[in-house]
Amino acid sequence: MARNLQRKKQFAGRDKSWMQFNRRVLEEAEDDSNPILERVKFLAITGSNLDEYVEIRLAGLLQRTEDGHTEPGYDGLPPQESLEILTTAMHEFVAAQYRCWNEQLLPGLRQHGIRLLQWEELSDEQRTMALAYFQREVDPLLTPITIDPAHPFPRVLNRALCLAMLLRAKRRSSGPVVLGVLTVPRALPRFVRLADANGSYDYILLQDLVAQNLSGMYRGYEVLAHAAFRVTRNSNLYFEEEESRSLLESIRSELHNRRKGDAVRLEIVSNAHPEIVDKLRVNFELDESQIYQADGAVNLARLMFFYGDIQRPDLKFQPFVPKQLHLSRKVSDLFEDLRQRDILLHHPYDSYDPVVSFIQQGAVDPRVVTMKQTLYRTSTDSPMFTALTEAAASKEATVVVELMARFDEASNIRWARSMEDAGVQVFYGVVGLKTHCKLAMLVRRDEDGVTRRYCHLGTGNYNPVTARFYTDLSLLTSDPSITEQVHMVFNYLTAHAEIDDYKPLLVAPLTMAENFLQLIRRETEHASAGRPSHIVAKMNALLEPKVIEAMYAASQAGVQIDLIIRGVCTLRPGVKGLSENIRVRSIVGRFLEHSRIYQFANGGREEIYLGSADWMPRNLFERCEVVFPVRDKAARARIHDEILPAYLADTAKSRLMQEDGSYTRATDGRKPHGGFNSQEFLMRLAEGKAELDGIPKAGKASAATANGAVATSSEKEAVAVSN
Repeated sequence: MARNLQRKKQFAGRDKSWMQFNRRVLEEAEDDSNPILERVKFLAITGSNLDEYVEIRLAGLLQRTEDGHTEPGYDGLPPQESLEILTTAMHEFVAAQYRCWNEQLLPGLRQHGIRLLQWEELSDEQRTMALAYFQREVDPLLTPITIDPAHPFPRVLNRALCLAMLLRAKRRSSGPVVLGVLTVPRALPRFVRLADANGSYDYILLQDLVAQNLSGMYRGYEVLAHAAFRVTRNSNLYFEEEESRSLLESIRSELHNRRKGDAVRLEIVSNAHPEIVDKLRVNFELDESQIYQADGAVNLARLMFFYGDIQRPDLKFQPFVPKQLHLSRKVSDLFEDLRQRDILLHHPYDSYDPVVSFIQQGAVDPRVVTMKQTLYRTSTDSPMFTALTEAAASKEATVVVELMARFDEASNIRWARSMEDAGVQVFYGVVGLKTHCKLAMLVRRDEDGVTRRYCHLGTGNYNPVTARFYTDLSLLTSDPSITEQVHMVFNYLTAHAEIDDYKPLLVAPLTMAENFLQLIRRETEHASAGRPSHIVAKMNALLEPKVIEAMYAASQAGVQIDLIIRGVCTLRPGVKGLSENIRVRSIVGRFLEHSRIYQFANGGREEIYLGSADWMPRNLFERCEVVFPVRDKAARARIHDEILPAYLADTAKSRLMQEDGSYTRATDGRKPHGGFNSQEFLMRLAEGKAELDGIPKAGKASAATANGAVATSSEKEAVAVSN
């Protein structure tokens, strides 16, 4: 019991922290300073986030409680108690989502001539158009089912939109009421575009259109009531890798099973007849707490449709054109440039084109004799895929594909098979570990007769599409100390050939965890000796207890620690006697913050690392990850003079984590309706419309201490105001 109380003091709840993160995304949907279609997109993202969370995390908690597990989590709470708290928070969150949709976004869309109409609101022309669409596109794909002894309840697929009906045979007016079920094909958009009135964009929900035509599908029955619903199933994959002859075939088989896992959530329209709700609950073997009422469209993630369908640039963020890379003067190509310097790119502010070009040039350059690359997620029309398959015709091309990239498994299986057919050597990494590192290596016989390795190392996926709205960092280098170790990492991935040390790289699950702990402990020693000490770490999530405990010790020794964590964080900042010198901020804005940056003052000899790994158990111990140093002087300067100071100065999109795990906005008291927006500033900087001196003192002061400088009293005051 005492141990659990201690954990509650030291660690915030993982699930509470995740719900806080999704709440921050919802705040962007509620923020009327964002364009209306961007707000709709943010709401859709909260729905998509929640879907994945329910399929994996909630499903896992349910499994643990059903299996009788009582081992407490990070916060000392047993699974059953965590589940109860999470369920309450989820119901409150879903209610907030629909309040945002009904009370803010729907009226806001109407003000701009975008209307989601009820059947009764349609004009005669619109009804005619809608019925014609139903007959032409919808009805041929529908299979109405009546549940009786000869027709058992259908196997409703995971997250499929369905309608349930209470039916009574017309010839037997006093006969029994039976249940009907209808699955709406996923291929159809959930919103049907109608003939516009006076230049407006008019739509009707597909579920409402289908409901209007139920009598025609259930002839001989009276439709007493109907309700749209959706079931979410447990989507964890289960298979024995050691006993499987083919990892690819095992995962393909499990993807089929995923569609039919145990139900963990039922979403149903809020005005559903109680008898429908009860029949569905019993059929899916759910508790009352697992039923979520939808006060509108079932599946808010589908609202993303509006963002793509409505061509109104005035209702979206202003377009941004990334900065193009310019090679150094008097160099003929990228390879010559990389022999002289490293190139650091900050996406999406810097174009992703150089990364694509790096792979494409490698494929067609006759001097490149070998290409190797990891692929975790990529786009459906990826130029990376085309380049690698073309390269296989004239050189050795090797790809390590992560088949178990969650919810991209089917796509990655297709990629793997197509590349194998083209002659690419395809590997699936180390059994039992996801290959999450972002590496590409070209081996080239240069014009001077020397064979060199050229590498790209990144924090994000090789996906040109997401690179336009994910913030990530890319390093292009020919530094032999780095490229030689990248070569050794590929040997580990393809042959499981381990070495004792990959320095200067930090490689999980082999050396990374201990390397990071050593770096944190070194800052503790510097602080104890009176030398400059500071840690600035930016990541997606922080969960690893040993890392958190090491930072608590560093804080108690006087190390200033600034954490920029987009999502889950179980560390408690600002706790007296424990973490008084630790500050945690989360930035949620136009772009998804995805880059991982780790900066250590190191007694005045600063070190900066970038990579694919968060400080989470899965990244440090259950995945193949690579974190790499930034050594080029100009690249390092960009991180500690521009990127980190901008994030640390943000008062517009930052939320500051409190001791109890809650978050408050980091507002500037002098600018209650705005403040410094790091993402907007970095866009303006890329466009040449801003200068580095536009970063407020607070961010510069925080970064300065990390560089070994001593902050002035005014700078310390600025940091205090910001944090």
